[in-house]
Amino acid sequence: MPNYLVQVSYSSEALASLIANPQDRSEVVKKVAKKLGGKVHGSWLAFGDYDLVMVMEMPDNVSAAAIALAAAAGGSCKTVKTTPLLTVKEGMAALEKAATSGYKPVTPAQ
Repeated sequence: MPNYLVQVSYSSEALASLIANPQDRSEVVKKVAKKLGGKVHGSWLAFGDYDLVMVMEMPDNVSAAAIALAAAAGGSCKTVKTTPLLTVKEGMAALEKAATSGYKPVTPAQ
């Protein structure tokens, strides 16, 4: 199953609610991921551009998009960024395929 990096920034209202009533929101996401056929491999609170970072496994892009859309539509998140992750083997296959794709850039590579 494909893996995804999910990065979330909470709204200021959501952060205020979490400060007033701390809770592990990853437990909620784990249940939703399981219902959609996936699972959360890990989640971390962070500081910087994103407040929460997760790695999850989902059956397909549609399921990954569904969980991201549901989270974004809820109003607690101001940003939900989902990045598909390739294994190194998949990345190597993509590099090999790119070499034979026939793509011609506007200007040659330096």
